[in-house]
Amino acid sequence: MLANRFVPTKAAFVVAVLLALAGHAVAKDLGPTPEQGNSPPPASNEPPPPAAEPATSDQTTPQAWAVHGQSTLVWQLQPAFHSPYQGAQSLPPPANGRETFDATIYAGFRPWPGAEIWINPEIDQGFGLGNTFGVAGYLSGEAYKLGNKDPYYRMARALIRQSIDLGGESEKVDADLNQLAGTQTANRIVLTAGKISVVDIFDTNKYAHDPRVDFLNWAIIDLGSFDYAADAWGSTYGAAAEWYQGRFAARVGVFDMSSVPNGTALNLPLFQQTQFVAELEERHTLWDQPGKLKVLYWLSRGNLGTYMDALAQAAATGQTPSVDSVRTYRSKYGVGLNLEQPLTADLGLFARAGWSQGGVQEDAFTDINQAVSMGLSLAGTRWGRPDDTVGLAGAISEISAGGRQYLAAGGLGGIIGDGKLPKAGPEEILETYYSLAAFRYAHVTADYQFVNNPAYNLQRGPVSVFAFRLHAEF
Repeated sequence: MLANRFVPTKAAFVVAVLLALAGHAVAKDLGPTPEQGNSPPPASNEPPPPAAEPATSDQTTPQAWAVHGQSTLVWQLQPAFHSPYQGAQSLPPPANGRETFDATIYAGFRPWPGAEIWINPEIDQGFGLGNTFGVAGYLSGEAYKLGNKDPYYRMARALIRQSIDLGGESEKVDADLNQLAGTQTANRIVLTAGKISVVDIFDTNKYAHDPRVDFLNWAIIDLGSFDYAADAWGSTYGAAAEWYQGRFAARVGVFDMSSVPNGTALNLPLFQQTQFVAELEERHTLWDQPGKLKVLYWLSRGNLGTYMDALAQAAATGQTPSVDSVRTYRSKYGVGLNLEQPLTADLGLFARAGWSQGGVQEDAFTDINQAVSMGLSLAGTRWGRPDDTVGLAGAISEISAGGRQYLAAGGLGGIIGDGKLPKAGPEEILETYYSLAAFRYAHVTADYQFVNNPAYNLQRGPVSVFAFRLHAEF
């Protein structure tokens, strides 16, 4: 029997929200607003990179304010799998199912030219499979590290953004989630500050970055080894600056870390535990298609433990090792690559690769030190459904040698820990999905994931996970 099913009142609530989102939209302009296309825009909290489309005279008046919304419901089912044992943070081997639900309002206005202020109040509910434990490349980007059986409120984002034009061709900016319609120049500076997610700005990829509309797996929608600063819901306080010049863009940011690894509270006073992030983006044309290549570097300074210190303490005390008991103020850093490359007008390729310092514990994302992922995204143009999308991707993840020893001794990571690890190997994940454009404001998605060696454990699994997703947006 599936765990955590909706009771009738919750089902009614979800249906009401989905219908409301599909049928209503509110936006006010100082002038005409460009018409929306048939496909809904991406459902992630960051605005997509605007297309370099020259602005026309009837598109130059900036939008004054807008209200958008989205709602996403994900059901996941995991059949029983082979498991001779399990630990405190294992994916449970019996068959089970879980659901997550969220509904978000995106309300923004333009206080002065080039500026936007946005707030994103949100309602969340539900749990991930295994309570978001058991697989380093976790199974749903819609599942947070903190679940609740009843709907609860939080402020997902609250930000101010200032764009400063530096010249070049004038481009049209379409209205979107957390983005007002208007124009901008090709060369510009963009400043963002407030409560945001690091991956709203860094490590973005139009083919694999949004669990509300594309892939679900953590190691595919983001760089698995990018231990970005965040609370248990993936957001933080911080600021970032972006400089677009010619075919290059440079980004830098500073963000507050959580008070303790994987904690619900961010560190106060702000920036005593801090992460610095830098990214260089190169835009090019390959096979007559515009692509992007990004190089990422990040450095965290905070109270973190090491696997070797935890093992040494355990050897001296005879207790199970714990990185939380040996935390001191130290650094952790990593690098990454991100490729976004259309192959044809309807087929796109994406790839990521990354490495992070292996001896230091995971802070806010997941227990991965080396990560590689690659996949394809195909629009349904060839079979007469251009707003449909089919995706196929794979990810291979590894933890450091010290991390393996720590897990083998019974230590717990951020989201994994089987109690022992006699035989370790890379975690291998395959995911595929089909997203059906049911109507203009809604998509229905079927998703399947195959996980080999969950939590780097050759003695458990493999695991199959089926998912059904409903997403509505205006």
